[in-house]
Order: sequence, then C-alpha cells, then structure tokens
Amino acid sequence: MAAPSAPAVGPEAVAAFQAALGAEHAAIYGYGVVGARLPDDQQRADARTAYAAHQTRRDAWQRLLGGAGTTPVPAAAGYQLPFAVTDAAGAGRLAAHLETGLTTVYADLVAAVTGTRRTTAADALRECALRARRWGSAPTAFPGIPDPATAAPAAAPTGGPTPAATG
Repeated sequence: MAAPSAPAVGPEAVAAFQAALGAEHAAIYGYGVVGARLPDDQQRADARTAYAAHQTRRDAWQRLLGGAGTTPVPAAAGYQLPFAVTDAAGAGRLAAHLETGLTTVYADLVAAVTGTRRTTAADALRECALRARRWGSAPTAFPGIPDPATAAPAAAPTGGPTPAATG
C-alpha cells in the first residue's frame, strides 16, 4: 500500500506560499543588516536566532513549492531597506518592521491554506508576532490583519524590504 501523498497545493495557496517565501528572503537579508548594527551580545544573539528561524521557514517553503512542482521564487540580488539603519535603535526598528510585515504575509497564508498547512502558517504568524513585540512593535489584537479604523484603503502591506533594482 502506498503512503498517502500530501494534498495538492492550489493556485491561491501557491501564490501565498510564494509571497511567504519572498518575505522570508527579504527578512534574511534584513537580519544581516540588523545584526551588523547591534552592539549588545544578547541583541545579536536574538538577531541570529531570528535569522536562523527565517532560514528554516525559507527552506521549508522552498521544499514545499518544489515538491508541488512549482519553481520557488528566488531571492533578489539586493533589497531596498525601508529606512536607513545606522545604529542599534534603527536595527531594532528594522527587525520590528520585518517581523510585522511577515505577520501580514502569514495572515494571508493562513487564509489561503487548510489542515496542517494552516497550522504551520498560524505557527509562523505567531512566531513573527512575538518577535515583532520583542523588537518593540506595538501589540495588535490580530497580528497581520490591519485595523479597519486605521488601515489606508489603497495601501498594500509588504513583507519587508523590497527588491532593489539591479542592472
């Protein structure tokens, strides 16, 4: 008897996993900048832990997409940071920004998948929300879901730094 295969990944789920993968690529890049600007050993250890967690998620999404017959989106050659990071305070703000952006991406992924994949996406959402708080982000009732009272209708959430144009 053959082992049961994983459920197929539909187009909406593929798009959500690709977005999560792209956001993880950006977060990995961003944490390289974060770690370089932190003078405190404990903060650098926190940044290394987050960096490793994002590498693990990235690798999982690449395996899942590849196993589903889809080519995983590659990392960009470079990323444009949302603001200049010149000191430890800026590094902390960037880390909070990265994690907060990832909560939005993971909320979208939770909505796009079912079963154990939804549980995995919800775990990723929770982890990012906790890291965002640890880096100083304000708490939200439902991380990753914009408050309708404050959300700008035309604003699109981002998962982190955007790819820089390379020539």
